[in-house]
Amino acid sequence: MNVDPIDVSLFEMRLEEIHRNDPWLRYEITRRDFVALFPMRFKNGRPVKPEHPATFGVDREVYLKVLVAFRQSFQFK
Repeated sequence: MNVDPIDVSLFEMRLEEIHRNDPWLRYEITRRDFVALFPMRFKNGRPVKPEHPATFGVDREVYLKVLVAFRQSFQFK
């Protein structure tokens, strides 16, 4: 399976939306740094679910939103 670059961009846009809509994140971390917390990794040509970042305290609710954004961006058929 080849990953569509548009899907990767869509995931990053969803991460930016999560950042923009969270009142706490906007003041604690820049949008660019927040997106960088969830780098795209691939295994056997498929995107791998992002891990909870150890370098920054992302709460459970925000991390769950990231996982939903990932799933919405990379719907496997």
